[in-house]
Amino acid sequence: MKIDTNTIVSMTEANQNFSKVARLVDQFGSAVILKNNTPRYLVVEFQEADALQDADSDEVAEISKRLLARNAAVYEELAK
Repeated sequence: MKIDTNTIVSMTEANQNFSKVARLVDQFGSAVILKNNTPRYLVVEFQEADALQDADSDEVAEISKRLLARNAAVYEELAK
C-alpha cells in the first residue's frame, strides 16, 4: 500500500487534534496514524471501508481455483 506523506499523523497529534485527521480523510481519502514511528492505523471514510471489505467475485473465483489446484489430491481422497 502506498502512503501519501501528507496524510501521516503521529498518535500524539491524532489524540490531541482528531479534527485534523478527519480533515485529512476528507481531503485525501485516508489518513495514517503512526505509533512508535510505524504505520499502525488507517482511517478511511465509512463508505470506503465497506467497499474494501467486499471481495470481488473474480478475486474469489481465482482464489478458489488456486485452492482446488493446490489441494486436488486431498479433495479426490475425500470424494471416495
